[in-house]
Amino acid sequence: MTDNGQGRNLTATRSAPPAPPDRAAQASLRQAMSRFATGVTVLTVGGEHCHGMTANSFTSVSLDPPLALCCVARSARMHRAIARGRHFAVSVLEAGQQEVARHFADRDRPDGPAQFDAVAWLPGPLTGAPLLSGALAWLECEVVEVYGGGDHSIFLGRVLGSARGTGGEALLFFDRGFRRLEPCEER
Repeated sequence: MTDNGQGRNLTATRSAPPAPPDRAAQASLRQAMSRFATGVTVLTVGGEHCHGMTANSFTSVSLDPPLALCCVARSARMHRAIARGRHFAVSVLEAGQQEVARHFADRDRPDGPAQFDAVAWLPGPLTGAPLLSGALAWLECEVVEVYGGGDHSIFLGRVLGSARGTGGEALLFFDRGFRRLEPCEER
């Protein structure tokens, strides 16, 4: 294996997977992770499996090849939509789009294409997935790998196309609420 920096070799051991965390441990993890600021996106799938979902578990992975990933709960409707459609789009929300984020987080919104009646959007030219108007940026991705991640799946997507909007401030999620990105003062 590798040296741990103290002159001792570390040995890899295999063990049974850990027991699921209890409710207190899950609550503690949720509280700790709420202190990590993230951007806010809406993931979308077009076509026969049309669906949208607010998500903050999204990141770029690689520029060469261009890859991005999103993590979606296996119990979510979006999980089935991405798995069946094999593509997804991402709209990176602007600070003024809090209501859009809330809309796509509301489990009581309509299913299918009707859920997009409340927002302005255009079909992505490469996937047909809805791209939300007014966003800071958009990506269209084709699923190339799916990895298990506990109660979520990690969808790795090859970026087919991307664009930058003209908006200003980013919408962030921090401490269980929406925030605006404040510019830092230059020193």
